[in-house]
Amino acid sequence: MDMDGTTADLGFARLDLGRAARTGLAETVYGPGKTPEQLTAIVAELLRRNGAALATRVSPAQAEALKACDWAGDHDPMSRTYVCGTPPEPTLGTVCVCTGGTGDLPVAEEAARCAAFFGARVAREFDVGVAGLHRLLGRLEAIRAADVVIAVAGMEGALPGVVAGLVAAPVVAVPTSVGYGASLQGLTPLLTMVNACAEGVTVVNIDNGFGAAAAAVRMLRLRERA
Repeated sequence: MDMDGTTADLGFARLDLGRAARTGLAETVYGPGKTPEQLTAIVAELLRRNGAALATRVSPAQAEALKACDWAGDHDPMSRTYVCGTPPEPTLGTVCVCTGGTGDLPVAEEAARCAAFFGARVAREFDVGVAGLHRLLGRLEAIRAADVVIAVAGMEGALPGVVAGLVAAPVVAVPTSVGYGASLQGLTPLLTMVNACAEGVTVVNIDNGFGAAAAAVRMLRLRERA
């Protein structure tokens, strides 16, 4: 049964062209596991159908294949994202992406670029971790101006709970795999975030900047409908 739109069958992939109508978020292409040729074919079809396409976790070989195509694209090696076409105008509200440290930047930039692709205005407040709390407090006014905050942190993962106790906006927490041995590749900050004392922190998976952006944009859309 085909609900809310059509599919495009490429043989190796069946694209969900009705997702934007159902959820407000068009299908995004996850790079790992796909050959450069497969990724290019998927992006080309989404671009043709939707006018824009977003790929995440793009490898260097996949990026080179996309760059060789006729259509223009914007590749960011740090976040491993590739944007093609014309995304929506940023009209949904502001998402502020914060990080505990510069080691969290790849995940934070994935969140920022995905949120922008989905139509949010994006502000960045990087390296405001709790090891130097004055850095966070010095940027608090700018963070409070956002409609949704995405807080990205590794190590012990305290940043989202601290931010959530200082702002009225919803806070989406992203644990990263940044840290020494006992951080357990992000498990320690994940557990810290799901046990945050501050009320209402939303937590996504380890290193999942994309998921944080999708959650933040859904929140913005609900705010827009209110």
